[in-house]
Amino acid sequence: MKTLLSLSLILAVVVVSAFGQDKNWLQWSKADAEKILNHSGWSQTQSETDTSEMVYSPTSRGTSSIGRFENGRTTGDQQAINNNRADRGATNQPITVNYHVRLLSAKPVRQAFMRMVSLNQNTSDPELTAALKAFVVRDFTDFIVLSVLFDSTDSRFSGPALQAFATVRVGTLANNTYLERKDGKRIFPINYFPPNGDGLGAKFVFARLVDERPFVVQDSGTVRFYSEVSPQIKLNVTFKVSELMYEGKLEY
Repeated sequence: MKTLLSLSLILAVVVVSAFGQDKNWLQWSKADAEKILNHSGWSQTQSETDTSEMVYSPTSRGTSSIGRFENGRTTGDQQAINNNRADRGATNQPITVNYHVRLLSAKPVRQAFMRMVSLNQNTSDPELTAALKAFVVRDFTDFIVLSVLFDSTDSRFSGPALQAFATVRVGTLANNTYLERKDGKRIFPINYFPPNGDGLGAKFVFARLVDERPFVVQDSGTVRFYSEVSPQIKLNVTFKVSELMYEGKLEY
């Protein structure tokens, strides 16, 4: 009896861990989709925290950029912070911006994104369902696509990020954005699409084949995504290839 109970528990764990592979994605719950988007091998989050406003000081504008040293920073540094506060208002607390980097060309990520869209609809729409299914089965055999979405604990800090992703172009990204395997081999983007309101974020496009061979295979180890979107925004996240298996094959 104990043996049967133990076996049942093991099977239950297997079923739960493989929910996305045993259940049609149109039946996923919100938690199922969010697990793929936020807590899976296909999703990495880079968090940047600004602590410059943790120490209270009066919010006032000034023009001096050089000053004496007080409380660990020059008065010029403090004045720059004050100027920012005058522009957007003081926070007097650490502010975090989260950058969510996801492998959009991986089938489970597309399924999760589309399931979230479906769950947000009040009524069933056959045309929308058909469009969602078409996006899920879209052919990505020639491309690796990464999407980047961002959020902040203070919406005023999202503005500079939005401006950076909206204005950057593939030409300026060409030399400081790449995918890098564990062996050091790199590829650079062939296209870039800024955020356009579709809920998928900015999209970085890379060639899937290099010298007629897949850039990523099962023994690649890791794949690092690096991008200097702006002097202030430098993305650096790593995906473990062993965590990219889905429905019996490598998905990225």
